[in-house]
Amino acid sequence: MEQSIPLLLLALIKLVTSLYYEGSGYAADESYNNEVHIEQRPSTPFLDYRAPRWCYDFNIQDGEAACYSPRGGTYRSTLGTRCRLSCDQGYRLLGQSSVQCLPSRRWSGNAYCRKNLCHVLPALPHGSYHCSDGVSEGSRCDYTCASGYQIEGDRSRICMEDGLWSGAEPVCVDVDPPKIQCPTSRVKFAEPEKLTAVVYWGRPQVKDTADGVITRVTLRGPEPGSEFPEGEHVIRYTAYDQAHNRASCKFIVKVQVRRCPILSPPLHGYITCSSAGNNYGANCEYLCEGGYERQGPASRVCLFSQQWAGTPATCTRMKINVNMNSAGGFIDQFFEKQRLLIISAPSSSDRYYRLQSSALQSANCGFEQRQVVVVELVGEEPNEVGRVREQQLSHDLIEQIRQALHMTRSYFNMVLLDKYGVDRERYRDPIGSDEIFTYIDTYLLSSQEMTQLEAKRENCE
Repeated sequence: MEQSIPLLLLALIKLVTSLYYEGSGYAADESYNNEVHIEQRPSTPFLDYRAPRWCYDFNIQDGEAACYSPRGGTYRSTLGTRCRLSCDQGYRLLGQSSVQCLPSRRWSGNAYCRKNLCHVLPALPHGSYHCSDGVSEGSRCDYTCASGYQIEGDRSRICMEDGLWSGAEPVCVDVDPPKIQCPTSRVKFAEPEKLTAVVYWGRPQVKDTADGVITRVTLRGPEPGSEFPEGEHVIRYTAYDQAHNRASCKFIVKVQVRRCPILSPPLHGYITCSSAGNNYGANCEYLCEGGYERQGPASRVCLFSQQWAGTPATCTRMKINVNMNSAGGFIDQFFEKQRLLIISAPSSSDRYYRLQSSALQSANCGFEQRQVVVVELVGEEPNEVGRVREQQLSHDLIEQIRQALHMTRSYFNMVLLDKYGVDRERYRDPIGSDEIFTYIDTYLLSSQEMTQLEAKRENCE
């Protein structure tokens, strides 16, 4: 038994050294008496397995190798030494977590420490970020947005041990509305003879901190170059950016009409005006009632200074010229001015004539309002009398009128002429003034004359 123990030990040593020399270039021969004879090859030195540095010292950069040797704590690389491998904070171990020193004088594995890194964060549209230590573990990246944008999501992210970033990628949201500036408010005077004005203006100025120049602008109100009536008009523009933020502005277009004082019509006359009657450029014409003639300018114009050009006109009673050589000349002086009611009777004592005269005397106001002049031809030669108002007609003129209008002296008869000298109605018997007025009002009066008649009708009642 005592002899078998050394033999077992020698066998074990033989096995170990043979494995070593096979890997390191040495050869061993065993004799029959169980002794080991080592034949050294010419270039290989003899190695003792009991050497304190059987393997090279195991060092790991940015980490630690905690080694335990069977020969004691002061040894780190003897045969059979085991090392546990770990990395410093911020590093990650790649390879085996423990290794052992082998008889081949090699460690059973290898490992190294690699710095923990996260991927590079993508660029943030309309923003940026700043990291405390790049993409290393523990690095903190803080996000900021450009002017006009507001961050939504995580404001900071940290590179974690597993190589991932904490949280989620934020976004920069455009929250700043555009800046819009409208044209200035403006006042425009209406054009001559108009109550409107054409107004132009330029486009509003619009900018946005995010989008730069804004092109989506809407108008609420008339377009530039439109015709605006008198008064104030609000023009509003609204601008939208790409994030649908909006901003509005407004300005006022004011149209003023320059007006002159309202003209008063002359006595026994009236005025007709263009446009609105008293606005800048309006032309007002003076007109006189039948039986009256205008004295002064025919018309006046409202100036930009809000004053009327010229002086007012007046209407004076028409002067009837009885010293005419013909009936045509006598009738023509009433053209477009008055109507004529011509009465012919054989004598002033004629019963029909007396009845008619009585009816006409109470209707003078009505005839004047309807612009009717009464001409009387009464009697026979040589005592024949012709008169209009207070004036006497000559015998020759009386005769020419009778012949021109085919009026006889033999019996009572009347002729009604319109303002153009046209024979409109004849009467053989006396007729009431109301019947004459009805005929004139129905067939002879213009719309303007009817309006004036209605306005003055009460004056004759």
